[in-house]
Amino acid sequence: MKFDPQKHHRRSIRLKDYEYSQAGAYYVTINMQNRECLFGEIVNNEMILNEAGMMVIEQWLALLERFTNIELDVYQIMPNHFHGIIAIIEPVGATLVVAQNMDAQNFVDSRNSRAGTRPAPTLGDMIGAFKSITTNEYIKGVDNKNWQQFYKRLWQRNYYEHVIRDEKDLNRIRDYIQSNPMNWDEDEENPNFKKP
Repeated sequence: MKFDPQKHHRRSIRLKDYEYSQAGAYYVTINMQNRECLFGEIVNNEMILNEAGMMVIEQWLALLERFTNIELDVYQIMPNHFHGIIAIIEPVGATLVVAQNMDAQNFVDSRNSRAGTRPAPTLGDMIGAFKSITTNEYIKGVDNKNWQQFYKRLWQRNYYEHVIRDEKDLNRIRDYIQSNPMNWDEDEENPNFKKP
């Protein structure tokens, strides 16, 4: 099918005129293409990771090695999606200005251990790197470890992001992320979910 700009246009879901490289905390959700459950399963309200799921967590934490300007907070991998909080921080020596009263001690401090590496300018660059690396590692798992194949792409094209505005917002999102496995039966991402 030939591209027709009148029919085929994608609108950005990002905030217009918002600078996604500025210091702040962001809640992100990344979904699997076709919502395939490739990272494990929920058993008794607990996420049981398979080897692919463990690889995704390893690569999430490895973002700290790639980017000098981030801190990671809570995250949760689900059978077919991933939730996490990532904070872009000011250069070394500056303080985290995400939410003015945020409890910064819960973040994994990454500033001191990675001197000399180049920081990524935007949240999109970081999520893009994460998706690319996990896709490449997953392909290796398909080839070498008999992981389940996926069709065309591992992750959906985009990702959801929410700018965390204050400590109340941060705590609400933390609770949501941490309770996600317990709410799997009512989760619209669950392929077995049936709307009432």
